[in-house]
Amino acid sequence: MVFQGSSAAISHTGKVRSNNQDSGYAGSNLFLVADGMGGHAGGDVASSIAVTRLKRLDHPYASPSDAERALRDGVSETARALIDTVDVRPELAGMGTTVSAMVMVNDYAVIAHIGDSRIYLYRDDELTQITTDHTFVQRLVDSGRITPEEARYHPRRSVLMRVLGDMDPNPELDTFIMPTQPGDRWLLCSDGLSGVVDDAHTAKALSQGLTPGRTADILLKQALDGGAPDNVTIVIADVGGAHPVFSGTPTIVGSASNPQGIEVPAARPGRTSWLHPNRQAANEPTHFEPAAEFLEELIEEDRRRGRRRRFGWIIGVVLVLGILAVGLWGGYQWTQTRYYVGADEDTVVIFRGVQQDIGPISLSTPYEDTGIPLDSLPEFAQATIEQTISASSLPDARRIVATISETAGGGG
Repeated sequence: MVFQGSSAAISHTGKVRSNNQDSGYAGSNLFLVADGMGGHAGGDVASSIAVTRLKRLDHPYASPSDAERALRDGVSETARALIDTVDVRPELAGMGTTVSAMVMVNDYAVIAHIGDSRIYLYRDDELTQITTDHTFVQRLVDSGRITPEEARYHPRRSVLMRVLGDMDPNPELDTFIMPTQPGDRWLLCSDGLSGVVDDAHTAKALSQGLTPGRTADILLKQALDGGAPDNVTIVIADVGGAHPVFSGTPTIVGSASNPQGIEVPAARPGRTSWLHPNRQAANEPTHFEPAAEFLEELIEEDRRRGRRRRFGWIIGVVLVLGILAVGLWGGYQWTQTRYYVGADEDTVVIFRGVQQDIGPISLSTPYEDTGIPLDSLPEFAQATIEQTISASSLPDARRIVATISETAGGGG
């Protein structure tokens, strides 16, 4: 049956790059995001080919397993199309694209995924990332070597371990089938969104219950407000819900929306000028698929980074402990400039320090035993001394003792 719900697709170049290498598709049953890689022209062509080939799968299926098989075959055909394109246009060698696709079949979502674009499910006020990034840093997260938060800012976060490219006609694709239900909101996006807008803000935008198109606009604005250093592509599909049921022609966005998308001319030699020093860099590929030998270099680089991080952490702890120790020592030294008059068993004593303890550590010590018997003083004077009398200095303490001595003499 045809998908019952509503959907929207939107794509934006972003604030840094000069061309859009992303493509997106929202149809009757198929929803897709492809993030191209391979330089100025290669990424455009790769993502366009992916959408052009895979949009043929946008029709009802008898069962989820049929749709899953169709997605696998479609992705393999797309990989062969990329290889054939490079045979004809060798200047595009090295191009590739991520693919995150979803086909709705009755009450199931059939998902195919390769790369670092993502599919999320928003259900019962909770956002869940459904796909797993095929990246170097995700391997580090899975092995417990870094945290997901550290992965967001890792310098190698764009290194892809799996991608749909022009080298492998049988790419390793993740496919699975998930039950879906009315009220579910599915979000497919390139890393231009997920790399800038965190899950909390994404969930907040999805929770407002606005139409898919309005929700996509809100998410895009958040990515642009965050700097949008990469192309941003967003596809949202609502299952059932209060919004109108999807109808009409499919929505194609990004590079694939260009009628000449697959015939993008070869990249011209990069030119820079003092007026636009960053333009060439903006056209560099956003992802990198490493050769096997380079992976070992990346792993060793990350080991070195981990050692530096641990060393820095140790140095930081030592510095903090050192500062605390200096502070505590300074505080203790200050206490030793204070005096007070009190009682030590049966005599009046001048103490050095303050009348406080830190755990088992006393901050005062007897400094001078005056020899004045405590029982020679009137009861009120005894009680006052037992509660201690603070002095501003040693001479002040001795003046207090002299007064007490007169009291003892008067009492005698």
